[in-house]
Amino acid sequence: MDIREAIEKYRPCCEQEARDKAVILSFIDSAPDAFERSNLIAHMTASAWVVNPPRTKVLMVYHNIYDSWSWAGGHADGETDLLAVALREVQEETGVRHLRPVSRDIFSLEALTVDGHEKRGEYVPSHLHLNVTYLIEASEADTLHVCAGENSGVRWFTPEEALLASSEPWFVERIYKKLNAKLGTFESGGSNAGNS
Repeated sequence: MDIREAIEKYRPCCEQEARDKAVILSFIDSAPDAFERSNLIAHMTASAWVVNPPRTKVLMVYHNIYDSWSWAGGHADGETDLLAVALREVQEETGVRHLRPVSRDIFSLEALTVDGHEKRGEYVPSHLHLNVTYLIEASEADTLHVCAGENSGVRWFTPEEALLASSEPWFVERIYKKLNAKLGTFESGGSNAGNS
């Protein structure tokens, strides 16, 4: 199933996801370069809510641009297999090598605002990240490494600690709380009860 079909079939859990799903599908249908960051209005991204197998810890990175503990993720850069993008970004940003998607199903959808910022000495204008999130398990035994230039910390938190660690109120209230609440709907090795 291609990513547009997967997004179309995804069943939103709340009004935020329903409205953001409509925005994402409309953008994919109207922008041939939807998966390229060269589109300065918006582009597709993938993120991961990374948990340990018992689901008692969440892996977060200290994101330099946002100056906050946050999930791992990044730009599609032309790739339409967004699960592969999420896995690659987790490895690059955390150093973790033992990763397992809990499911190939989408865990969450969101349209995220990104304020203008400097990256590699160049100004990036404000834009949207049209984001697909996956639930991924990682081993706490893996050595953690920061990704210089992207983040300055990698750490495991309890799901409750992750909410307190983030300094981005909108993410805490609208995204991270939702992701923690949804953990029980994805059984280990199974699929999302809401996407069957």
